[in-house]
Amino acid sequence: MFAAFCLACTDPGRSSARLGLTVPRAIGGAVVRNRIKRRFREAFRLHRAEIGPQWDIVVNPRRAALAAPFPEIERALRKVIEKCGP
Repeated sequence: MFAAFCLACTDPGRSSARLGLTVPRAIGGAVVRNRIKRRFREAFRLHRAEIGPQWDIVVNPRRAALAAPFPEIERALRKVIEKCGP
């Protein structure tokens, strides 16, 4: 459904983790890409407290994310957050 990368940042002034999204044009038009971004941002917002502030997570959604129900996106993103660590 997506590829994800966790990057540790050493900036001591950070208060929370960050999410980066790269949605390629091949997935669809601007409306489709923006919808995917909104869904991933919301899933990240719901689980932001579970991850340490030093982490940057970059997500590259695939075409399967278009048809995926929100709970499935949320569950997959939670697995990525667990792999990054606290």
